[in-house]
Amino acid sequence: MPSDTNITVTGRHIEVTDAIRDFATKKIEAIHIDYPKIVEARVVVDVQKDRQMAEIVLFCADHITIQASTSCDDLYAAIDETITKIMRRMRKHKTRLMKHYRPHRSKSIRKLDEKVYEEDVLDYDDTDAPEDPKPVRISREGYDLRTMYKEDAIMELEISGKPFVLYRNARRNVLQIVYRLRPGEYSIIELGNELKA
Repeated sequence: MPSDTNITVTGRHIEVTDAIRDFATKKIEAIHIDYPKIVEARVVVDVQKDRQMAEIVLFCADHITIQASTSCDDLYAAIDETITKIMRRMRKHKTRLMKHYRPHRSKSIRKLDEKVYEEDVLDYDDTDAPEDPKPVRISREGYDLRTMYKEDAIMELEISGKPFVLYRNARRNVLQIVYRLRPGEYSIIELGNELKA
């Protein structure tokens, strides 16, 4: 979870101590589910004579709001149980995303054949060739090549917001690039022949 996530802890009928605030904050920061991404978290604790309640509201990317609350005899236990409920609901969102973006074999994934052209098919020769455009900025960054199934690569594409995902196909052991054609439709480019393990 990003360290810059805004987490607020407030109390009703109780003064929020540093211990309560730290406990709730660490619990939320320990959520490692990668979707939906948490933008802001609000925790409300309420202590009354017959109950102690914790309510957590997560404001996430893609306009997703997840809320859960628990009442019990112990405030820390209420926070713990509420975090468990929150994580369960986050997993449901992730499962729903995977089902929604699961590609159909016949339509959603298209493989493009690699083609090599001779120079004589170009519309101009070297003398008439325009100058290469000068880039405004070139950003270099490392890329962690992972082995995964194409369904996981598509989910990674949606979660990360990247323009493409390069990965090693876990079924066929080949390098592939998946990118988005339009919402709900994807294309895969396969790089080279099958690779040795």
